[in-house]
Amino acid sequence: MGKLYVTDLDGTLLKNDATLSSFSRNGIISILENDSSEFTVASARGLNSIKYVLGEIHFKLPIVENNGAYITDYETGEHLQINNIDPEICRNIVHIVEKGGLSPYISSTCNSGDKLYYKNILNQGMELLRLTKIEQKDKRLTKIDDFESVLREDKIVAFTVIGKEKDLDPIVKEIKELYGEKLNYNYEEDQYYPGWHWFIINDFFATKAKAIEILREKYCSNCEELIVFGDNTNDLPMFKIGDVAVAVSNAKELVKKVATCVIGSNEEDSVVKYILDYIKTYEK
Repeated sequence: MGKLYVTDLDGTLLKNDATLSSFSRNGIISILENDSSEFTVASARGLNSIKYVLGEIHFKLPIVENNGAYITDYETGEHLQINNIDPEICRNIVHIVEKGGLSPYISSTCNSGDKLYYKNILNQGMELLRLTKIEQKDKRLTKIDDFESVLREDKIVAFTVIGKEKDLDPIVKEIKELYGEKLNYNYEEDQYYPGWHWFIINDFFATKAKAIEILREKYCSNCEELIVFGDNTNDLPMFKIGDVAVAVSNAKELVKKVATCVIGSNEEDSVVKYILDYIKTYEK
């Protein structure tokens, strides 16, 4: 019986310093060489950021990026599925965020490729993201004077609003009250820079779970069992569709509560060890 393994990155496959250990890297290569299993990743990160931490791993399947906004060929960067936000909703989100005294990062795609736009750096949290993208040599990063042309011409897949909780709370409340289940939201403290919170907004159809279902149907129809790995609340939708849902021990309590099983932490190469053991036990 073919198995499909899908793992989150930050806090799950990656260590606390956002790196992939040599053990896990070699283990993934071994997993990808196994004929009876398929392996891919599903992350809130964009492709450039995923490649920065994973490097030259040759995925047979597409990956899920931006929380399911894109299903993407890892080698070529071609988007096989795009779940963008309605343009009128995008316009209103920008208005609400700027009215609240903050400024968003906007992830989009257009004729010239993928973009990560910003207008004003208003706090240290925003600057930390900008510096990270510069370090990663992320070609998407683009400073603009205003968002009007982006709102008019691009397919926008995500807004990332960074600030202190007290500043973000009113913005989060207004957007959620206005759009409810029309959008997907992830509101969390930055795990690498505590004190700064991120409010990420995606289209309703942009979830890891929905993307995995499409990926499974189109590219992995022979995989009869889905095993997923995660640590955070944005992994819960894929836990619901997984035949086996595996939480790392450092996962949030809610995630561990609904998991099929809990393994070691992200610092212990636990995801790759689990898959290698699973292959050894069930796929002889």
